[in-house]
Amino acid sequence: MISVVLVDDQELARAGLRTILRQPYGFDVVGEAADGREALAEVARARPDAVVMDIRMPHMDGVEATRALLAADPAARVLVLTTFGEDGVLAAALRAGASGFCLKDAPAEDIQRAVRAVAAGDGWLDPAVCGRVLRRYRTDPVTDPDAVRRLGELTSRELDVLKLIGRGLTNAEIARRLVVGEGTIKTHVGRIFTKLAVRDRAAAVVFAFDHGVVRPGEPPPMPGV
Repeated sequence: MISVVLVDDQELARAGLRTILRQPYGFDVVGEAADGREALAEVARARPDAVVMDIRMPHMDGVEATRALLAADPAARVLVLTTFGEDGVLAAALRAGASGFCLKDAPAEDIQRAVRAVAAGDGWLDPAVCGRVLRRYRTDPVTDPDAVRRLGELTSRELDVLKLIGRGLTNAEIARRLVVGEGTIKTHVGRIFTKLAVRDRAAAVVFAFDHGVVRPGEPPPMPGV
């Protein structure tokens, strides 16, 4: 059973999520909050496996709340729910430490899969808006000498895999593009996470865009390149 705290200023939205995230589906809503400030207290009390966070809220929005949650508990897992067209805000949520994002009007099954993925320590980037969000994320790389050192520890194949992760491809899609088995890609991904000291796929995407590994408009690597 995956424990969840819902954070949304609209009771109707929370009621809809409660319907989707019920115990028969393997979820237990252990707390709710109407804004970011309430969320901090509720998450500290309930210690959920995942936090489902709205972006637009009074007093403290979802980006600020996500940043505060991760500062208080780096192990917190946040899935941001948003509406279509908030690409810049979603980019800010990723930088704040969110493990992924999903559209509010996504099918119930997708929201369930997203919460499961985030609770399990993975990332979830809704394919409906992923490309646009990543293009908005960052154009200029961040200067970080330690990041340069960590990037230098990647093999050429691991760097190819990181670039494709940054483009939002799944392990299966990366395996097909690089003409290798999916198990091999999973091994590469694990090593990338360890070498870069990132905790999940969303954090790897953030790293790739922040440090110039992936740039808007740049074509993804081809096999053997």
